[in-house]
Amino acid sequence: MNKYHAKFTAFGSCTPKKILTNFDLEKMVDTTDEWIRSRTGMFERHIASEDEAASDLAYPAAKMAIESSPVKYRDIDMILVATISGDHAFPSTACLVHKKLGLKSIPAMDVSAGCTGFIYAVDIARQYIENGVYKNILVIGVEILTKITNWNDRNTCVLFGDGAGAAIISRAEPTDISRIIDTTIMADGSQSEFLVQTAGGSRMPASHKTVEENLHTLYMEGNKVYKLAVRSMSSAVEDVIKKNNLAAQDVDWVIPHQANLRIIEGVADKLKVPMSKVIVNIEKYGNMSSATVPVAFDEAIRAKKIRRGDIVVLVAFGAGMTWGSILARY
Repeated sequence: MNKYHAKFTAFGSCTPKKILTNFDLEKMVDTTDEWIRSRTGMFERHIASEDEAASDLAYPAAKMAIESSPVKYRDIDMILVATISGDHAFPSTACLVHKKLGLKSIPAMDVSAGCTGFIYAVDIARQYIENGVYKNILVIGVEILTKITNWNDRNTCVLFGDGAGAAIISRAEPTDISRIIDTTIMADGSQSEFLVQTAGGSRMPASHKTVEENLHTLYMEGNKVYKLAVRSMSSAVEDVIKKNNLAAQDVDWVIPHQANLRIIEGVADKLKVPMSKVIVNIEKYGNMSSATVPVAFDEAIRAKKIRRGDIVVLVAFGAGMTWGSILARY
């Protein structure tokens, strides 16, 4: 038996001011607004400026989450940042956010799980809360993928945007209706080559050749990722609800990773969940990787779609390959 329960206390989000529309992309690569919309559901995405890094988006998102909650800055016991596009290889972006928030000497670390990063980080936070080690953990999903996008590749450059979403995970009181009911996280490293940033690590350090060949940008085999994403996200949701003796119709809201509208619709169809119960904002932001789920959750709360007591499922799929889901009563 778990010692305590964890819950989502509050959310916050931040996206850059600059917006890149499909019509802007028509001037940059061989594509059209109709082609992008019909294949992805995207119309615009937010793009970081030259001097904006991951921590610059993570900090205001974190601040919004904290100030939207009853939790004080001094009450934060840990920071987890899910990202694959942090400010530096090291130190962690979590440590940079720690500095910006002016917090005490608490643990801070990054989690690398691609687009599933926020799900993974919440799962980690949940363990600390339930075991009684900490009371309040700040979890952030942040990406600036546009800085590792190949802007000559029309198949991938239309997909990605930048942003940050933050959540406060807290210990639930016995009287609280809110709690994280269950989580599931999975990975299959045998298919890691389908979505990868080839150069920049110890396998292939930076050189003139890697820069000239665009090997520091994101590479993706779209068709293979699409099929894996639909299957894996559907099974992740089915797994977490069945383990808790629920059915898909018992869920009030599904908040999926916003990778592609066709993927989202495919998952909803497999689960037999109507799209009216699925949170979608992909047309405004594109794929923000680990930031998509918390940003969508934050927006849905502020739009008064999701209310306290609603049963929600969060689900994502990303590089690794990784996937996972969270079942919670908000």
